[in-house]
Amino acid sequence: RVHLEESGGESVQAGGSLRLSCVASGYGTSGGCMAWFRQAPGKEREGVAAIYPGETTFYATSVQGRFIISQDNVKNMVNLQMNNLKPEDTAMYYCAAVPRGRNCYPGTWDEYEHWGQGTQVTVSS
Repeated sequence: RVHLEESGGESVQAGGSLRLSCVASGYGTSGGCMAWFRQAPGKEREGVAAIYPGETTFYATSVQGRFIISQDNVKNMVNLQMNNLKPEDTAMYYCAAVPRGRNCYPGTWDEYEHWGQGTQVTVSS
C-alpha cells in the first residue's frame, strides 16, 4: 500500500522560505512521477510542481523561478523548496504520485492517484 506523508508546513512572512518534504512508503521515488499540489480555501486544487523519471521537472507559472522540486531516492523522499513566498501561496500543500505503470506527462495533472494528508503553509504580508 502506498503511503505519502508530508511535513514542513509553517506560518512565515512574505519573502521567506520553506522546505516541504514528502516521504513515500510502498512507492519508490526513483522512476516515479511525483508532484506537489496545493489548495487554498474556496479554490480548486492546483498542480504546483512535478518531477518525472530522469528528474525532469515542471512548474506552474505562478511558482516558476521561486519553487524547486527535487527527489532523494535513497530516502525515498520528494522535497519542495519554496523561496520568496507570497501571501497567495497560502494553502494546504499535498504530495501526490502516479500509480506505477501509468504514463505521466509534464504539464498534466490528472494522473495522480496517491495522495498524502497535506501540510499547511501560511504566508502573511
